Amino acid sequence: MLFSAPDMQEPLTAGTDEAGRGCLAGPVVAGAVIFADGFDLMGLDDSKALKAQERERLAVEIRSLAVGWGIGLAWMNEISRINILQASLMAMTRAVAAMRVRMKVKEKAVPARLLIDGTQIIPPLYFRSFGIPLPEQEAVVDGDALIPSISAASILAKTFRDDLMTRLDARWPEYGFARHKGYGTKEHREALKKYGPCPLHRLDFRSVLPKKEQEQGWLC
Repeated sequence: MLFSAPDMQEPLTAGTDEAGRGCLAGPVVAGAVIFADGFDLMGLDDSKALKAQERERLAVEIRSLAVGWGIGLAWMNEISRINILQASLMAMTRAVAAMRVRMKVKEKAVPARLLIDGTQIIPPLYFRSFGIPLPEQEAVVDGDALIPSISAASILAKTFRDDLMTRLDARWPEYGFARHKGYGTKEHREALKKYGPCPLHRLDFRSVLPKKEQEQGWLC
């Protein structure tokens, strides 16, 4: 089914989600997506429920068919400074800001409404820091499996992050980032024990540093 592009004067709703929140290494990455009203893409689901090949296929279609989309990141130092939840919300804000730039939006309230996967909404201060008009917000539990735009945002965030971690693996091959993407697998934990953390690791996360070294501080 084909849908015409919405009038930019009409209120637009975006979905947003993150990838990498539970990782021991690498940034948290967020996506934001606006679809035309009533649009759905066959096969959309929570990115974690899809095989890598299917995510890659869908990511291409999402970028082609979405009214707007954007990617935002928060890196390790910011995660340590403001905690992983707030860093995830900041990454979502940056994804919305990137989407607005891609759509060539300035003063207009785009999106007018933002659907966020999870239980938390984004602090208004974050939007103000990017000059984004404050949207109506709604947190949706399991939104990545229920709301097409959130599912799409989840897929864009996951595919972007996986590709980034695969490329970063060439810089730090001893950790196996291309295989586990920074998650706390047995392979990753054993590499941490053997080599210690690298600059990609989140030093405030449990399992990255022994408790004694966390208390004393650590310089990579």
